[in-house]
Formats: sequence, C-alpha cells, structure tokens
Amino acid sequence: MTSRERILATLNHREPDRVALDLSGHRSSGLSAMVYPKLREYLGLPPKPVRLYDPIQQLAIVDEDILERFGVDTIELGRGFALDDRWWTDWTLPDGTPCQMPVWAMPEREEGRWVIRSASGRILAIMPDGAQYFEQVYWPFYEQDDNPDHIREAMGESMWTAIGSPPGSEIGGPNGLTVLAEGAHRLRTRTDRAIIGLFGGNLLEVGQFFYRNDYFLMLLAQDPDRVHRFLDKLVEFHLDNLEKFLGAVGSCIDVVLFGDDLGMQNGPQISPAMYREYFKPRHAMMWKRAKELANVKVMLHCCGGVRELLPDLIDAGLDAINPVQITCRGMEAEGLKRDFGKDITFWGGGCDTQQILPNGSPKEVAEHVKRQVAILRPGGGFVFQQVHNILSNVSPENIVAMYEAVRNA
Repeated sequence: MTSRERILATLNHREPDRVALDLSGHRSSGLSAMVYPKLREYLGLPPKPVRLYDPIQQLAIVDEDILERFGVDTIELGRGFALDDRWWTDWTLPDGTPCQMPVWAMPEREEGRWVIRSASGRILAIMPDGAQYFEQVYWPFYEQDDNPDHIREAMGESMWTAIGSPPGSEIGGPNGLTVLAEGAHRLRTRTDRAIIGLFGGNLLEVGQFFYRNDYFLMLLAQDPDRVHRFLDKLVEFHLDNLEKFLGAVGSCIDVVLFGDDLGMQNGPQISPAMYREYFKPRHAMMWKRAKELANVKVMLHCCGGVRELLPDLIDAGLDAINPVQITCRGMEAEGLKRDFGKDITFWGGGCDTQQILPNGSPKEVAEHVKRQVAILRPGGGFVFQQVHNILSNVSPENIVAMYEAVRNA
C-alpha cells in the first residue's frame, strides 16, 4: 500500500498492510524543536536548520529523511508552503538552540520575557525566561465588548487564532485562495502521503480563547441565550471559511482537521447534555458541510477524557478522534476499542506521553507500544500516534524505541 492508501483503508475500518503512522501531521502529533537536533544526531543524520512549525508550542518541522526513516504516512498541508528562506528569521529556543521562526510570528524581547503582539500592537502572548512555550495573556471578549458581530476582528486579537503556522502570511492578500490552491496542488503531486488539512472550526475553545476559560464555562451555565448568539455567529464565520478553504484545497487533502478540547484528566469539561445543547448540532452542521464540499474524512483534535461524549460525536458525523488520551478516566484502550472501534478511528493512543515516553526505559516504551498496538490495530480504525506532542524531556533513544516498536508490532 502507499501511505495514502494505508491511511484511507484505516479510516474505512479495513486493516492495512501495516499500522498506519502519523508524526507531525498536525499540531498535536509533533516533535519539540529542542529535541529535534538531538534526534537527528542520534540517528546519524546531518544537521539541518530547525524551523518552528508551531511558534506557540515550538514544534519543529520534521524533515523528509526522518519521515522516511520512521515510515510516516501523513503530511500536513502546511508543508507545501513557506519553503523559501524569506519566510524565516533567526531566533533562539529557550535551551539556547538556534532556530528559525516564521517572520509573521517573530517575538519581541522585553526584560525577562519574550512577547508576541497582534497586528494592532497588543501583547497576546508571553514566554517568561525559563518557560518553554508561549501563554495567552489577552482575551478579547473578556477585556472588551463581546459583540458577536466582531468575531472576525477578535480572531486577530487572541493568541491561538492570530498566530499562524505555515502557510501563514504566504496566503495573505487578495490572491490568497489562489496561492493556497496552487500550494496544495504542488504538495499533492510530490507526495503519496495522506495530506491533513488543518481547518480548526473550534467552538468551545474559541469561547475560551475569547472569554477566558472560567468565564466562558460560567456563561454556558448562566446565560444560554448569550452563548447561543455567540455560537451562531461563530458557526456562520466558520462555515464561510470552510467553503473557501475546501474550495481551494478540498481535492488535494484526505483529512480535514477540526479542533475542540472537550476533556480534562478526569472526564469531559461539560456534561453530555450541555454538549448536545450547544455543540453537537453545530459540529454536525460543519462536519456534514465539509463532506459535501470535498471527499474528505473529518477528524477532531480533542484532548482529555471524553468517553461520555463519544456516542454523540460519532452521531454528529465524526470519523476520527485524536490524540486518544489513554491515561484519562474512561479512556483505556481496551474499552474504547470494544465499545466504539467499529464506529470511529482512534488516531492516537499509541504511547503515553505523560509518564511512559519521558520516564520509561527504551524497553518499557517498546513493550507499552506493542501492547497498545495489539489492542487498537485489529480491524483497522487505528492510526499510530503518541498521545499529543513529543516534548523536550523525551530522549532520542525513547523516540526511536517507540517507532521501532510500531514497525515490529
């Protein structure tokens, strides 16, 4: 099978020739930029400039030689863009490693910290000395008027929506959709990997990005009419963007990725009843429209324990969920595969990144991975991905042990 055939067979619940594998196919299956040079050195590969795929989380763009080495079956649409040096500028990672930052996200240095500003000049994100990531410090609808007619403007004033990964500024300007379509086509012609198009379409999370987590959760319980007005306008905004996005790239991608972190370590952030009231109808509307616009599978990035929400997510039209956070309550692989394995693809759950990957020995990592694969692989419906990104505290030995275990599973 080609990589694309392998991923599509898996998503259609047919067991492929080998386990399908994702590394850096989206912003939650990536690799810390600080560990990336160490991994290249450990593998005996020549040094390459470290380019930041995700400025906030500081993930590296993973080069072709490593994708080939590990047998990766996916590639993110953004890899077709920002290929020229003009889109990159020199920066330094928190551990002193030289890297390159996208020009549109270049931080400014202030005393004791780095800051990222919006186009209006407002500080949206900070990274204090000693930290490894940027954190949000401004919530536009908490700080200012929350008129839902101003959603488009607010998108430029919130860290997670204003600071983009490639293609970033390359698709700015009046011909942006043409540039997007041409870049997607070029990528399609040069790879047989399954292409993942990052769309977003976040609902609960945009509420939290705009209102702040605590305040938006309070609004859900206290002021339903206000929340429905906001979500109606937000879905209108998302659907307009979805039409444009899939109109440009729909023929060139295999998976469209939405996002909404609905879970926590001990279960969902919201009750199933609240999910059904506020979010299920709107998810169903967007996911149905995506499939009408293009021959794509719909995947949701959704962290945390969401077992209680899975029946409704499946009913709303979801094809795959990641990262399958197996250490959360109710998210044990055996139960998930038994109860939902015929109805949804588990894109993740292959290796615990809270304890096993950073703290285990290579042997312990390999044994854990083989157990997870044995549970999740049968009958298709499983793409191997570690649970979320590989962070800077993971050794190259353990990374290699993880991927070799998949190959030998």
